[in-house]
Amino acid sequence: MASEVPGILHVDMDSFFVSVELLRHPELAGQPVVVGGTGNRGVVAAASYEARAYGVHSAMPSVRAKRLCPGAVFLPGDHARYGEVSARIMDIFRSMTPLVEPLSLDEAFLDVRGSRRLHGPAPVIAAGLRQQVYESEGLWCSVGVARLKFLAKLASVQAKPRASRHGTVAGAGVVVVDPAGELGFLHPLPVQALWGVGPVTLAKLQRFGIATIGDLAALPEDALVARLGRASGRHLHALANARDPRTVEPDQTAKSVGHEETFARDHHRADTLRLELLRMSDAVATRLRARGVVGRTVTLKVRFGDFTTITRSSTLATPTDSARELARVGRLLLDGVDASPGVRLLGLSVSQLGDDLGQQLTFDDLDDPRPAEWSRAEAAVDAIRARFGARSVGPASLTGPDGLRLTQPGAQQWGPDAPGKNS
Repeated sequence: MASEVPGILHVDMDSFFVSVELLRHPELAGQPVVVGGTGNRGVVAAASYEARAYGVHSAMPSVRAKRLCPGAVFLPGDHARYGEVSARIMDIFRSMTPLVEPLSLDEAFLDVRGSRRLHGPAPVIAAGLRQQVYESEGLWCSVGVARLKFLAKLASVQAKPRASRHGTVAGAGVVVVDPAGELGFLHPLPVQALWGVGPVTLAKLQRFGIATIGDLAALPEDALVARLGRASGRHLHALANARDPRTVEPDQTAKSVGHEETFARDHHRADTLRLELLRMSDAVATRLRARGVVGRTVTLKVRFGDFTTITRSSTLATPTDSARELARVGRLLLDGVDASPGVRLLGLSVSQLGDDLGQQLTFDDLDDPRPAEWSRAEAAVDAIRARFGARSVGPASLTGPDGLRLTQPGAQQWGPDAPGKNS
């Protein structure tokens, strides 16, 4: 094991959303900048290192972030822009190796063991990737290099810049974990650095005096299984001893397609929620058709004003990518929900996805040709939008004084913006 050459990279963009925004707003460089929902119900998507020095971090409520850092500049997110930049960066990764496993828009695993003859050893590839991404996009990334995936991810954290009230402290950029020094790198780290140690598991481990990964590794596996359960105990014991059989898995398919929104104020009327559901059905169906997939299970998510959250699901006999069908099923699910207490968040998703290889005709289709007609109509809508823009055509009931009120990919991902802000 000790002689094995490290060949797994974990590449993580440095404050990706903020860095992309700073390319458009260079005057904000060096200032505390926060990207995310700017309204009272928004959440932080990303924070510059200057903002992080005040304790601001992703997933924090925007209201709290503003209290911690009153001088921060808040910018609404631009998910479409981040997706475009991410696609170009992933293409750079794939120019080095076909074995790229994206984890999100701003991070990915790469297996470069088969690329050494062409591009050199993994540390050289890592340094070259950093430079290539910067020269192409004007953005920096941090890279961890190791024999195992989870070690590479931990190493990329060590490679990152650090937040400071006196300015950003530059990181190493690339950190390599030599196979012979894996345990020396791993064991001093806090136990919550391991995959699978969330708040509940951390509390259990702390009750037994376990603070570092080394403390965890010293426990017999049987003792850990008795405290955490078989699956979690064996998993964490293996990681703490630098054992991880997982490989880089390229081209993973999405398990579901959906959209959810937090409203600026609670909605109490079912008819208002039905319109929101129609808008989401249109957006989700459009994304399904763009990916060439259909889905069988439709799930409605409702979060009330007191943060109580419920889900309702229905599995269809025939998979669909039709907005009309999603809206129909979504309305049936919504009819079983009492909205009078006030709905804070509404979401619609489709799972059990498969390739759209054509629908099998049934005798019902011969009696009622409308499903086929709707399918042709939605294909025509897709073609019109592709040529004239997403807001060129849509359901008449979604038309208002400002034109069609449609949902864009990534819209509302971080909560509603303040009035006058465009996401």
